[in-house]
Amino acid sequence: LYFGLARDLCPQEYQAVANHVTTDEAVATAVIAKPSEGFRTMMESARKNNEEWNALKEAVSNKAREVGSDLEGIWKTLEDGRMEWLAAVSAAHPLKKLLKDALEKDGATSSAGDVSDAMMVWIYALCVSIPSLQPAANTWATVVGMDDHRNPLKGYKTELWDPRREEWKPLDLGAQEAAERGGTTLQDAWNA
Repeated sequence: LYFGLARDLCPQEYQAVANHVTTDEAVATAVIAKPSEGFRTMMESARKNNEEWNALKEAVSNKAREVGSDLEGIWKTLEDGRMEWLAAVSAAHPLKKLLKDALEKDGATSSAGDVSDAMMVWIYALCVSIPSLQPAANTWATVVGMDDHRNPLKGYKTELWDPRREEWKPLDLGAQEAAERGGTTLQDAWNA
């Protein structure tokens, strides 16, 4: 988030960090090999470049102080939400790919019911990786008789995965809120 603000507010400091990121082989490798990891790898690379990164953060912080903004508090909340979301999306990505491939293979990508069922499994997988939603995910795993909480398809029973069940609500709402903290929506993340 500092990076995005710096582009407009502190172009000199931004350019120093951007030069580092665009020449970092780890970033290029991640973007090509696993696009879902590209943003995270880019930010990790920027932060490893301590001198330029610290100068960028200080320049943005100075601008915030000039206008009386609690940038640190705002950024911590936003950055934590973004990183939490990215970790959850990355962890659930292989399952999402498997589910979408199965929908494609079965010709069910236009079937609202099948897509909804697949998204429920994916949303559950997201929630397993979001610390505040893990208790609700554990409850759901028990409700649907899941043997392995990390493998929701093992022993999957369609009739138990009913989004109208009261135990589903905290996962559904929690995942939507996590997506928003991460700067997106569940539907956009599913479609990506």
